[in-house]
Amino acid sequence: MAEYSIALGVTGSIAAYKAAGLCSQLVKDGHEVIVFMTGAAQKLVGPHTFLTLSQNPVITDLWDIPDWRPGHIAVAERVDLLAVVPCTANFIGKYAHGIADDALTTFALSHTEKVLLAPAMNPRMWNHPAVKANCEILKKRGVQFAGPVPGDVACGITEGAGRMAEVTDIHNTINQILK
Repeated sequence: MAEYSIALGVTGSIAAYKAAGLCSQLVKDGHEVIVFMTGAAQKLVGPHTFLTLSQNPVITDLWDIPDWRPGHIAVAERVDLLAVVPCTANFIGKYAHGIADDALTTFALSHTEKVLLAPAMNPRMWNHPAVKANCEILKKRGVQFAGPVPGDVACGITEGAGRMAEVTDIHNTINQILK
């Protein structure tokens, strides 16, 4: 039996490929990992990568559920932590305002346990007042954040935070949250 059950949300940031390494490490730690991928994430990394690493079906669609129970509800009843890695401004905005228009956001709104977001986006986006306000809403609700950190991002901007925290740091934060 797994030590903990973790829902890993993967959103459409170029850093999505890094979530595969995190998934692999969490499984090696003895955790059950259930992956939710947005449509944008699937354009960057294939669900089969996470299927292989997690050894669990990857949830990509609310309407492709092989059981009578809605998948997001069944998963929400057994998951100890939702970690969205990488986490886009789009997800942050939807989550802060209760918008559930895909499998990941619908799951997030049904999840009542701990949440960790690892933002990854252009520094200008990260510093936008709307994103900052949405993060404050989520922090007041008890959502925790890992990063972002300063460093190179895909668009070439090298100044300011926006880069996703290192997978090792996110992994360590997950372990701290679960203990």
